[in-house]
Amino acid sequence: MAEEKSGVKSQSLLSGAFILVVATILVKVIGALFKIPLSMLIGEVGRGYFSTAYEIYTPLYSISMAGLPVAVSRLVAKERSLGHFRDVRMIRRVSARLFLMMGILGTVLLMLVAYPYTKFIVKYVENVYCVLAIAPSIFFCCCMSTYRGYYEGMQNMLPTAVSEVIEVVGKLIVGLGASYALLKSQLARFEAGQPVFGAIRETKEDALAAIYPYAATTAVLGVTSGTVLGLIYLVIRHKIKGDGITKAQLLSSPKPANGQTLAKIIVMTALPIAASSLVTNITNLIDAATIQARLKYAVEKAPDVIYSLYGAEFEEMKVADSQIVKYIYGIYNEVLDFKNLVPTITMTLGISAIPVLSAAWANHQRHSIKVAVESVIRVTMLISLPTGFGLAAVSYSLLDMFYPAATASIGSTILAVYGCTIFIFAVSSPITSMLQGLGRTDIPLKSLVVGAVIKIVLNFILIGNPHININGAPIASIACYLVVVIINMYSIIKITEVKINFASVFIKPCICSAISAFVAFLTNLVFGKFLGSLGDPDSMINGNTVALIIAVIAAVIAYVITILLFKGISKDDLLMIPKGEKIAETLEKRGFLG
Repeated sequence: MAEEKSGVKSQSLLSGAFILVVATILVKVIGALFKIPLSMLIGEVGRGYFSTAYEIYTPLYSISMAGLPVAVSRLVAKERSLGHFRDVRMIRRVSARLFLMMGILGTVLLMLVAYPYTKFIVKYVENVYCVLAIAPSIFFCCCMSTYRGYYEGMQNMLPTAVSEVIEVVGKLIVGLGASYALLKSQLARFEAGQPVFGAIRETKEDALAAIYPYAATTAVLGVTSGTVLGLIYLVIRHKIKGDGITKAQLLSSPKPANGQTLAKIIVMTALPIAASSLVTNITNLIDAATIQARLKYAVEKAPDVIYSLYGAEFEEMKVADSQIVKYIYGIYNEVLDFKNLVPTITMTLGISAIPVLSAAWANHQRHSIKVAVESVIRVTMLISLPTGFGLAAVSYSLLDMFYPAATASIGSTILAVYGCTIFIFAVSSPITSMLQGLGRTDIPLKSLVVGAVIKIVLNFILIGNPHININGAPIASIACYLVVVIINMYSIIKITEVKINFASVFIKPCICSAISAFVAFLTNLVFGKFLGSLGDPDSMINGNTVALIIAVIAAVIAYVITILLFKGISKDDLLMIPKGEKIAETLEKRGFLG
């Protein structure tokens, strides 16, 4: 078997995914410890600056390296399964040169477009500092991805997982610490009557408006620092532990393809994936620009309508007229932090599936392909449906726990809409990754183009309507990804000839999730009435927080009980996780497996 040939103990699909899930949860928890205090520190306006830097950084980062990690992972898995270990090593060397070149080009390109983008597209030139601060991270991320793609192809997800955690810890310590220090020092200057960034500020609000772009910039520098630390870890790990391929295995391998040939194969494999990523990220860039532009249009067209909807919140948060668009857009991005939690976790299933499916496809193992596809889709639904419905059920209480009541009031509806449909976003990435692992990289590209057009058109129509405004953004996103999922799901079923049991994969988890969400809503409502008056309402730890925690625990218990009673878990799924045989044996004896 390929695993035995390589000398590296491979992780199974769900075992590898489990490692990435744990890392992703840690990353998200630490990320929350970064973003939530950051929002409290620099406010929604500061978050608007911070988010704008990410919006231009993400597509250019994707242009720099899109498709390469997936291509490397897929090719390494394929050659390794065939025992071509010298090709495996050559792929790593060739990909390292490609990543280095793309990292340099991406960083330079971002620095060049920083000013024109912030000046003429976003029309907030103060964002330029954040964009320049994040630019070097493209280079370091590209270098990291050389190692991540290689180890993922070897079916070893641990290096990726550890580097991700190190990266986010660096972001937390450096970014939050630097932002806090700058804000504190500049406010001290204001209170002492000294100039704040070159000018005397009349009011504290004026001082904060001047400080926010720079405070956001120091937070962004934390992002770049994290990428440096993650790369250092991967370089040291590779030098100490290597990849597990022995000299004997290299000697017994056939002569590898030359570097130019492999580079051509990597690039040709990566191009359709890169095009898909490019479409996604350019769409996101246009999405960010159109959301803000159309929101600005709605505010200017009918300010009385906007004030009738959000006037109390503006007054509570003392939002200046010139900052309304940034304020609402900042809240939208805060909601996205919660909405993106589940898809980020389920994305790991697709990452783990790529080498498994690539190896199975290369060796014509049809049964392994079917098991992998069915398991990924089923597990994605088992995770995304209950968490999404749960987010919808407690959307206001959840936002109110971390942010001011005004933020929760505006954002809760958006979060509830995303929560009810989060399974669409959650399954999109794994399906795309599986198609890439099977060599059908063209299909996700086509579906994304169709979805992107729908999203941009709906953004323009819905957000520009003052009565709908920012609430049109989630509707457009849902429509986009629904189209993508339908096209990709149909394609993967046709290619793999998998007969998906929709009752087991979707209907059972959906019913169980609805029950658990109702339990969460009712428990939060009841305990909130009894405990809501306890503690400081402005503190994160109070009676409402306790009620929310009790509601979450009750919902988890309800979901576990109902999913077992409905036999929503498959034996094949359990066999692919650590100690799954014992768990499967125990549940099977009690009649709980589907």
